[in-house]
Amino acid sequence: LVIIINMKVTAVFDIGKTNKKILLFDEKFRIVHQKEAVFPEITDDDGFRCDDIERLEEWILETMNELIASEKYDVSAVNFTTYGATVVYLDENGKRLTPLYNYEKPLQNPVDEDIYERYGGKTEFCRRTASPALGALNSGFQILDLKRSKPEIWRYVKYVLHFPQYLSFILTGKITSEHTSIGCHTAMWDFDEMKYHKWLKDEDVSLPEPEDIGKPVVVGINGKTIDVGIGVHDSSASLVPYLVSAKENFILVSTGTWCINMNPFNHSPLTKEELESDCLNFLSINMKPVKSSRLFLGRIHDENIKRLADHFNVPTSFYKTVKADIELTHSLIEKDAVFFKDGVPADHVDKSVDLDGFKDVEHAYHVLTVDLVRLVKHSIDLVMDDDNRHLYITGGFTRNRIFTKAISTLYKDKEVYTSEIDNATSLGAAMLLQKDLLNSFDLGLNKVWLFA
Repeated sequence: LVIIINMKVTAVFDIGKTNKKILLFDEKFRIVHQKEAVFPEITDDDGFRCDDIERLEEWILETMNELIASEKYDVSAVNFTTYGATVVYLDENGKRLTPLYNYEKPLQNPVDEDIYERYGGKTEFCRRTASPALGALNSGFQILDLKRSKPEIWRYVKYVLHFPQYLSFILTGKITSEHTSIGCHTAMWDFDEMKYHKWLKDEDVSLPEPEDIGKPVVVGINGKTIDVGIGVHDSSASLVPYLVSAKENFILVSTGTWCINMNPFNHSPLTKEELESDCLNFLSINMKPVKSSRLFLGRIHDENIKRLADHFNVPTSFYKTVKADIELTHSLIEKDAVFFKDGVPADHVDKSVDLDGFKDVEHAYHVLTVDLVRLVKHSIDLVMDDDNRHLYITGGFTRNRIFTKAISTLYKDKEVYTSEIDNATSLGAAMLLQKDLLNSFDLGLNKVWLFA
């Protein structure tokens, strides 16, 4: 038995809407420790549900103190990655002024139409900021909403930070901004000029100038010197392992509750049609636009699974043991869609589909999955360009051979791979602070052969 004392590690706080995680990566970017925490939501000053930011702050400080005191790990660096569309307001002394408002909360004083009209119309404004009209999901409009609806708070606001930068601020005390958070459907970044949009200055909204995302702040914590990253948006972080390792252009198909399709090599401006199809551009760690599309894949899958399970009287977990019939999968590709032939209903289930037409639940699941892949293909095609020869599939659906084989079949002219990377978002955040170790990293790609 070999016990390693003072293993040098990089710590990453990966903050999702449900799970808050701390992960430790060794010098080969292997996860050597991982712990999750779930904090019950609270309500904000308007009674709307939100993350418990005070408990999160306490947990981060407690965790850092434990790690620094540990004899097992030697923490050399720490970084933060979080979900987007979330900002924190500070006064001149760096004191937080509000709860952590939820991006699902409706704006109290919607301002988007006013802004659109003043700056070239809705289509032009959305194109220029690479931000579909998403209400509070455009975090710039959250800021303007606070200014207009709660002037008694706004008068004290000195600094506005995006969520990753605020968590970094807890340890560093440094006011920062960076391009990945500012450049992701915030309605604040002018992609034509590559700077903050004019409306911010006109509305007297001031944010820090973006800094180098790979340049840490050196701080002392409990007598130990640590490199603290300024944080990174989760979508941009998830791309990092592929950007630093892939040899050719690719599209990353990240599957889960959402299927997010990211093309870091398609820098063309968003068209009106793409914006109306919920496409957007966000900024990579290299400050390059990443064209992205999304589909509510996991939710659509799960809602239809419930209907199949109920009809065939099987557990909702049945699909996990369905053996992929590759010949059936390929034959279904040549046939018309059964599910979603008229689009995806609001509740994600087309109840007009006659389930008695399937011989058993396995057959129905094959048809459902192939039809889901048709939806995915449409979403991928929105960001595809002529230079893309490689598709990398990550996330939960990589374990579904019906899904991966159908993707491979529909993209016969592409090379389709599944990736074994887990926790790509956390890994990307760690890589940003350890560039000198990147030559030790392997993407772990597995090619999806058409008839294997």
